[in-house]
Amino acid sequence: MTFHYRPDVLEQLLMHGVRPSPTTRPAAVFRFVSDLYRVELRRLKDRRVNGTIAARDYAGQVVALRQRYPLVSVPVQLWTLPGTPAEPDDIPLC
Repeated sequence: MTFHYRPDVLEQLLMHGVRPSPTTRPAAVFRFVSDLYRVELRRLKDRRVNGTIAARDYAGQVVALRQRYPLVSVPVQLWTLPGTPAEPDDIPLC
C-alpha cells in the first residue's frame, strides 16, 4: 500500500530526522514521533529534578518543546493527502 504524505507533514518530520517512504504506515511514523517527544519530555523533567532547569523556567521549556512537535497534536488521518488509503489499524492508541 502506498501512502501520500502531505508536504507540510513531511517537512515537519524532516525536522526530527524522520523520512518515511511511501510504504511507511502513517500510524507507525506517528508512534515514532510521539516516542521522540516523550523521550525529550522525560529528559526535560530529569533536568528539572536535577536542578539543571529552575522550577520557574520549567513550564516555558515544556511549552517550547511542545511547539517543536506540532504533529503530535494532529490526527494521523490528516497526515496524508485526500484519497490516500487508510486502514482501521492505522489509528494510534495514544
